[in-house]
Amino acid sequence: MEYSLSLSRVRGQGYDGASNMRGEINGLKTLIMNETKQAYYIHCFANQLQLTLVAVAKDNDDCIWLFDQLAILLNIIGVSCKRREMIREIQSQHILQALELGEIESGQGLNQEHGLGRPGDTRWGSHYKTVSNVTALYATIVKVLEKIGSNKIYKEDRVKAITVMSTFESFEFVFVIHLMSEILTKEGLQQMRDHGWEDFLHLVVCFCVKHDVEVPTMDDMYVPRGRSRRFFAKVSNLHRFRVEMFISAIDLQLQELNSRFDEENMELLICVSCLNPINSFAAFDMQKLLRLAELYPKEFPTNDMTMTALRHELQFYINDVRQDARFGDLKGIHELSMMLVETNKHTTYNLVYLLIRLALILPVATASVERVFSSMTYVKNKLRNSMGDQLLNDNLVTFLERDLFSRVSDDDVLERFQSMKTRRMLL
Repeated sequence: MEYSLSLSRVRGQGYDGASNMRGEINGLKTLIMNETKQAYYIHCFANQLQLTLVAVAKDNDDCIWLFDQLAILLNIIGVSCKRREMIREIQSQHILQALELGEIESGQGLNQEHGLGRPGDTRWGSHYKTVSNVTALYATIVKVLEKIGSNKIYKEDRVKAITVMSTFESFEFVFVIHLMSEILTKEGLQQMRDHGWEDFLHLVVCFCVKHDVEVPTMDDMYVPRGRSRRFFAKVSNLHRFRVEMFISAIDLQLQELNSRFDEENMELLICVSCLNPINSFAAFDMQKLLRLAELYPKEFPTNDMTMTALRHELQFYINDVRQDARFGDLKGIHELSMMLVETNKHTTYNLVYLLIRLALILPVATASVERVFSSMTYVKNKLRNSMGDQLLNDNLVTFLERDLFSRVSDDDVLERFQSMKTRRMLL
């Protein structure tokens, strides 16, 4: 209303998972879609993946136990600057030894220092980063815990380190941390569930052998490490690790993924991905792009003439861009749209260019928006907590676009301010 824009022209909307935004009855998403059916709602994919991960970490007993143990571990070795420096020194020694033995390669960007940050529900990727770094620093952490456990001066930390070491060196801890690492990055979870047990077990056993962790016999009865037997069924190690841990965690992850990624959004984004120019337009699929056009009936009326024209244009377009060297090194749909304009092909393939514009409208990720909200804590702090919306907007623009505003000279600012109205003196 403020800018005299029509809701009928909206072609995409994206928010976080709050119910007042995505509610099916009175949510903002629903109210806008009642005005225009083509304003497809996209819940930020990065945020959805983080929510599925948090759900697994909080709903699976073994994952809860793992992150509880990691919290205790980080409290012991992560709160002290001296102990963090100890981790750096031991890690450097291990890297030098591995380089001398030829186990790892040297080069730019390789063998970077790993930190031990805490996982947070709102920090995207923090759970995986913690799990990955603890696994990479396993041998280093063992050395640090040994030093703390051998220090008789700080008895409280010494006892905690001995207790954590008992869990940290158990097969169960190694198994669960590798399981979390796999399910957070694995694309074919169903394939892993049905046929990946042997390979996964081999991976865990090799890690245990390398770090002198005792591997239990799978036919023996399961004995929990650091937990009472009263809360566990009398089953074999094979049943406990494969059925109750491996399959259970994957099933929960698959259930969360299926519930959060609905079929309509997945179809929409799969069709959009066919515009990707990487690897000489390897993802190009004419049928899926025709289906994408059908999802926007106002731009592409569902009649034979429009669909036939689009089909012919897509065929000429893909043959043309694959033969044109200027389209060979493009890294994304945004670069594709820019190159079409630069080469004036957007007028030749106007229907394809319209598909690309519609694809670029969809807010598949809201990381930039999240960064804006994070920036508000710097602009609207405790000393400036009563500023109005307009002042807050103006301050946020200059703060977020500081690279652009840094090129504006003070003289230009003074001149603009001086010319806004008549003033008593020259600034």
